[in-house]
Amino acid sequence: MTGRSRTDRCPGVLRPWIAKDGALVRLRLVGGQLTTQMLTDLMAISAEWADGTVLLTKRANLQLRGIAAVQNEDASACVPHEFADAVAAAGFLPTPTHERVRNIMVSPLSGRVGGRANLFPVATALDEALCADPAFAGLSARFLFVFDDGRGDLVDRSLDLGAMAVDAEHAQVRIGTDLWGEVVELEALPEVLLDLAGRFVRARGDAPDAPWHIDELDQPITDNHHARDLRTQVTSPWPPSGVLTQDDGRTAEVVDVPDGILTHDRVTQVLRRAGSEVIVTPWRSLVLPDLAHPV
Repeated sequence: MTGRSRTDRCPGVLRPWIAKDGALVRLRLVGGQLTTQMLTDLMAISAEWADGTVLLTKRANLQLRGIAAVQNEDASACVPHEFADAVAAAGFLPTPTHERVRNIMVSPLSGRVGGRANLFPVATALDEALCADPAFAGLSARFLFVFDDGRGDLVDRSLDLGAMAVDAEHAQVRIGTDLWGEVVELEALPEVLLDLAGRFVRARGDAPDAPWHIDELDQPITDNHHARDLRTQVTSPWPPSGVLTQDDGRTAEVVDVPDGILTHDRVTQVLRRAGSEVIVTPWRSLVLPDLAHPV
């Protein structure tokens, strides 16, 4: 048992956290991915509605703060409708019902530099299926999926469900922080994880003190546990800022973000060097992938 008597209060766009300087909202990104156009639009939204900056989180998501809060009919606080509409139009709110449960981390360099497999397609498929099923709106907003592409950069992260690649076509399932499941084909991985997530939703119930994490359950959600595959026994640090050569011959640049705060000037510098995509990492940095020439 957890000893808690309330539901989680992790913020989203439609359910913000009210701080002293106004509302704080969190924008979920699948594996930290966003387009440069989305980043451009978000900076404009922050300049108009928030404090003019964008914050990076440890789960490779984004936050805005300093938003003027308004009152709902039930006296709870929310953000202005115009702000929420702008965030949705920029592509940061694909599903109002599931926005706070889209917590999916991926090795940021997956499919580009090193690693055993590209897990971004798997994460995207999981996100789409997660959002398509009303039952998964019942997950805690702290419930976390983690995909390590086999290099070991995320293997030490606490998680609820996830997987670690063991070769280009297979990954071993992870269940809670310490348990490991079977080795499955990457194509089957979203379905396997959704089945486990569904078991958790049913086991936790909907009481105010319902567990937030798999590790908090009194009973395991499955008995299908396996020994940890020896190929998962690897770790690797996140590379420092600088240019990396991608597996396809193009380059990627890792850009440190001091204090995890994107200001207008910093984003302007990033956009001058970026291609069409930016990847937020859990280490207060950005990856600018798929650059044609050294930067």
